[in-house]
Amino acid sequence: MSDSPTKKVRSVFSARRLALLATVAVLGTGVLFSGAKFAPQSNAPFLMSPAYAETAQRPVGFADIVEKVKPSVISVRVKVDGGTRMMNFEGDSPFPPGSPMERFFRRFGTPDGDQRGDRDNTPRGPREHNYTMGQGSGFFISADGYAVTNNHVVEKAESVEVTTDDGKTYTAKVIGTDPKTDIALIKVDGRTDFPFVTLADKQPRVGDWVLAVGNPFGLGGTVTAGIVSARGRDIGAGPYDDFIQIDAPVNKGNSGGPTFDVDGNVIGVNTAIYSPSGGSVGIAFAIPADTVRNVVMQLREKGSVTRGWIGVQIQPVSADIADSLGLKKAEGALVAEPQTDGPAAKAGIQSGDVIISVNDQPVKDARDLAKKIGALPPNTTVRLGIISKGAEKTVTLTLGELPREQRQANRTEPKEEGTGTTQLPRLGLSLAPANKVDGAGSEGVVITQVDPDGPAAAQGFRTGDVILDVGGKRVGSPDEVRKAIADARTGGKRTVLLRVKSGEGTRFVAVPLGRG
Repeated sequence: MSDSPTKKVRSVFSARRLALLATVAVLGTGVLFSGAKFAPQSNAPFLMSPAYAETAQRPVGFADIVEKVKPSVISVRVKVDGGTRMMNFEGDSPFPPGSPMERFFRRFGTPDGDQRGDRDNTPRGPREHNYTMGQGSGFFISADGYAVTNNHVVEKAESVEVTTDDGKTYTAKVIGTDPKTDIALIKVDGRTDFPFVTLADKQPRVGDWVLAVGNPFGLGGTVTAGIVSARGRDIGAGPYDDFIQIDAPVNKGNSGGPTFDVDGNVIGVNTAIYSPSGGSVGIAFAIPADTVRNVVMQLREKGSVTRGWIGVQIQPVSADIADSLGLKKAEGALVAEPQTDGPAAKAGIQSGDVIISVNDQPVKDARDLAKKIGALPPNTTVRLGIISKGAEKTVTLTLGELPREQRQANRTEPKEEGTGTTQLPRLGLSLAPANKVDGAGSEGVVITQVDPDGPAAAQGFRTGDVILDVGGKRVGSPDEVRKAIADARTGGKRTVLLRVKSGEGTRFVAVPLGRG
């Protein structure tokens, strides 16, 4: 007698359930015995590899590490003049207010009790006091009370208080700050037995476990875990961006708190999050320990940070620029403009040179050069490897001191006098000799109009930019620009390099000749 349809369904279901359970059992066995070896016989025992045996001895959780490091982490509260821009609801942002990047990258040292709400900072209630209380985190690096936090946590603070893990509150003083790396050093006096932690001596690897400890939302000491997602991140916060990206949940109030490795050493200082909503979405950025060590050492010794300076405006070497210069790789830092009487100019470095090494250490890009030079003290003698007009050579110079404040040129729109304007339709530009356009200066060719749908607009050209060189040749008229482009095309070049001056400085732009 044949089975009924219902019985067949049950039989199929039972078979599938058994198969699923067998699959789960196999997967579970694979996880538990990752790295073990099978003997060919089905009844042979599993053999545990030495690597697994070592891993199996590690604790399942992080409780031992937390117990070791948590007493060194502090809550930092600051009292700031309520009129200061620093303590708005999101904290200082490295981007212009209202810009798309400012909306996503937000500092997270939050004020406590500030009644401002939306992005326009419109008050939602009465302001009873003239001061605002800010909240952040930090950690002791010595038994006598030196502690690290973020510059944006204590900047312009009228007073600073720290609360330790055991609930005790102390008054602290600011020893020094470094806005360029967002690091601050503070000091609590009166004790020589504070629990402290050390900065890691080695770089973490992508995929390493990390623990972020801090004081989010003023809740008290909180620990979250994750991994290193990436290294060397540039989020546009400053000239020395070299952040470690972590996926441990980091929230407001964690600013200045430490990120630890599994040995309990500080690999970085939490400073920024990527956040469309203002809360953690699992992407945070920490200042690397080696940067913190260098900055803190100078702050402790003299209360400020000085950096080496060679006096050049630099930019990355893109693939198009490398092709224009005949370089084999898109590496190094392209000198857009050496500063008059700066160390580089005195050593003979010129616009268009590419710096490829510092003291025989390769330079990956413009940011890497800034980091290498900035890590050296002024008056240090350095050897720079450069490529100049296709030839490699070494230049020796003495570093100057990076100016504390560098003026930024204001962009002004030129006024045409109505003479000498020429169109370059294939580029989508209208040009005129700079000396014929009011406010454009005496050198080069000024761009008087940009076709928004043309190739030049796609490369970032704007009205008021001044073209100084084309293909390494100085130009003073639209005809010279046209001829230099034609010569490059005749010479078989796929791109031509233009040196362009704007309100933001001087830069090189590679224009693909195939697009005009």
